[in-house]
Amino acid sequence: MPARMTLALSGDQHDHLMSFLFPGDGKEAVAILLCGRRDGDRCHRLVVREIYGIPYEDCSERTPLRVTWPPDYIAPMLDRAAAEGLSVIKVHSHPTGYGAFSGIDDEGDARLLPMIRGWVEADVPHGSAVMLPYGQMFGRVLQGDGSFAPIDCISVAGDDLQFWYADAGNAALPSFVASHAQAFDEGTIQRLRRLSFAVVGASGTGSPTVEQLVRLGAAEIVIVDDDHMEDRNVNRILNSTMQDVKDGRLKIDVLADAGERVGLETRIIRVPKNLWHPDVIREVAQCDVIFGCMDTIDGRYLLNALASYYAIPYFDIGVRLDAVRDGAGKGRIREVCGTVNYLRPGRSSLVSRGLFTMADVAAAGLRRNDPNAHERQVEDGYIRGVPAHRPAVISVNMFASALAVDEFLARLHPFREEPNANYASVTFSLASMELIYDPEEGICEILGGTVGIGDMAPMLGLMELAERRSS
Repeated sequence: MPARMTLALSGDQHDHLMSFLFPGDGKEAVAILLCGRRDGDRCHRLVVREIYGIPYEDCSERTPLRVTWPPDYIAPMLDRAAAEGLSVIKVHSHPTGYGAFSGIDDEGDARLLPMIRGWVEADVPHGSAVMLPYGQMFGRVLQGDGSFAPIDCISVAGDDLQFWYADAGNAALPSFVASHAQAFDEGTIQRLRRLSFAVVGASGTGSPTVEQLVRLGAAEIVIVDDDHMEDRNVNRILNSTMQDVKDGRLKIDVLADAGERVGLETRIIRVPKNLWHPDVIREVAQCDVIFGCMDTIDGRYLLNALASYYAIPYFDIGVRLDAVRDGAGKGRIREVCGTVNYLRPGRSSLVSRGLFTMADVAAAGLRRNDPNAHERQVEDGYIRGVPAHRPAVISVNMFASALAVDEFLARLHPFREEPNANYASVTFSLASMELIYDPEEGICEILGGTVGIGDMAPMLGLMELAERRSS
């Protein structure tokens, strides 16, 4: 199966592009996108890094049906693309709402795109796209033989999630989705049937998340975890048995086998590696949506960074159960709570929301790479200790997981009374029986500028992900 071609924008990039391309005069306008990439075997993902609008006054002609500008204007952009191996996408507006490339577009692209390819030289795709008055986009890329191929999907990771497909409406809906299609219309279900999800962590919250996605009809689920089954896991991993423990099976195999037995045609990809392996980054970065189901600080930070570099919406699930461990009150529950954080590329992060600090990330990395050194620093009081095993209860994990999947559905098919921007994080407390939500605020100083960088060496700019080259 050939890799699908996609184009991803953050919500802010899409808003900016729409504002520039539709200035209110009813005439076409044009902009240039410089894009990073994830050049994968399942998906070639173009991720928008920078947007350059061609000033209206510099265009030689602007009408409701045509926009013309001097090609020399984009020379600096092409030099930049050539120097960094970036893909170039020309995007213009159709104020009339015409939903296809026009004959004028065909003539223009036949001249412009080969010129861009010759200028940039690197063997990377270039193309063009069109934005319609209500924000929908479609596009195409230049192929080696000079023909055009459609961009299979253009996505926007904003407060709402947008996925526009080149062949929208062509996906057949099986009978098992009939009941949830009644709630979320056929268009939403068709998108679900095309989406690729990454679920990182295959235990307490990862297990019910995979189960829900399979039964919602997800097209593809990439499950990441390198742990084997232990007896303490059977109390919370769906479909697991003590025999799985005796057989020393991988958690992902337990989940994947169960998901495949359901028979709903979801493709499940098993990645039995630690999140800090470059191959994991390569696999997850090809997905459309990420669910983080881990309790390690450094792992959650890594996923947050990955989502930003590749403009992927990220749902982080955290659960906390506090009980008195010793003394007269032993066993008394002090708090049962959890939080679902939705992270938009280019906005706030788990760090800027105060869930942890970069010092915590460094300490977690030390604990993973050198446990003895970490223990010494905890004893010396330089860093805070972290319990090796937290308490876990399946009913609480499933509650948090369901909240996260519902959060995703609310953004794919908005149904709440208030805008999705008001629900950047949702916290539940079963001790006080509260549901608390907070709006999106601010931009992370660390990750805010990494949107659209895509592949680089080392991956995500982290030396720990650097790969040794064979001599």
